[in-house]
Parts: sequence; C-alpha cells; structure tokens
Amino acid sequence: MSLVKAYLLILIILLVDQISKIYIKTNFVLGEEIEVLSWFKILFIENEGMAWGAQIPGEFGKLFLTLFRIFAVGGIAYWLADSVKKESSKILIVAVSLILAGAAGNIIDSIFYGVIFDSSVHNVATAFTDQPYGTWFHGKVVDMLYFPIWSGILPSWIPFWGGTYFTFFNAIFNIADMAISTGVGMLLVFNKKAFPNG
Repeated sequence: MSLVKAYLLILIILLVDQISKIYIKTNFVLGEEIEVLSWFKILFIENEGMAWGAQIPGEFGKLFLTLFRIFAVGGIAYWLADSVKKESSKILIVAVSLILAGAAGNIIDSIFYGVIFDSSVHNVATAFTDQPYGTWFHGKVVDMLYFPIWSGILPSWIPFWGGTYFTFFNAIFNIADMAISTGVGMLLVFNKKAFPNG
C-alpha cells in the first residue's frame, strides 16, 4: 500500500471525525441525547481527552497530555512512513493509518476547540466566538456515539457485581476513537500477518 493511499485513508477519517464533532458541537447542548435505536444513541459529552474521561491532575495536566499526544502522533507518522518504505504488509499499514488518523482527530479537538467554540453548557456552542471556553491546547474532546446494548440488574450469583444495575456497553466515543480501536484490534487479531517476520 502506498503512502498516498494511506494519507487518503487518514484524510477521509479526519474529515468524517471532524464533521461529526462540529455538527454535534454546534447543534447539541452538552448532555443532550437522541435515541436512534433502542441500543444506539447520540449523546453529546466532552472530556479532557484521556480514555474513559480520565484526567491528569494539576494546572498543566491537560497541556502535558496534548503535547505528549503530538509527540506520539509524530512517532506514529514515522512508523507509517517507515512501514510503507519497507513494503510492510497492507494490514500493518492500514492499522497504523487508522491509529494515526484517530490520534490526530482527537488532537485537533485538544489544540483548537478551546479557542474556536464557546461553552456547550446550557446552550448550543457557536464557532469563532469572541468568548471561547478555553485556550490553545486546552480544548475538550467531543464524544457522541453511545451503544447501551443491554441494561439491567445483574443476577445475584455473579461475583462482585451481582444484584447491581449494569449497562453493556456504556462507553461514549467518537469516530477518532473508533479508528484507534479498529487499528489496535487489527494489530492484535492479525498479528502474524501484520508482523510476519516478528
């Protein structure tokens, strides 16, 4: 697979990711939810950019996270270019492209959204406002895809969680997250094809 095709895949994912995020940001109030199907909902939330909404504490935690991600994306971009140069397997190149696209998509939110948009709390955000909700490198990542496939009380015989209310699957994510997860999944499932000489 050529580097041009890899970049085209990355560009398509970035466009779909950013268009979906900007649409949600400019049409939904934070916490607003629309049921598409009983097991699929659009639910607008924002987070600081770590998995499961985790945060790095301290005044410079968000800045550190964003700078670390930029550094990581540089490393992934090098990995992609090197893989193409070495004519690695198509599975590896596609997987790395997906991971790179997803990481870049969430970095765009972190770098720019804080200065482009105003707050989504209690109102729909507007773009290019004179009252942005944050600063450079301190934007929040927009998530909206929610698949609560099953909710209910777990049977009492299940250790630790028996008798408690449980939702499967309760993560809320975006297109960029899907790209990263798919890329990592490909590397795990097709490990021998991705790394035939490993």
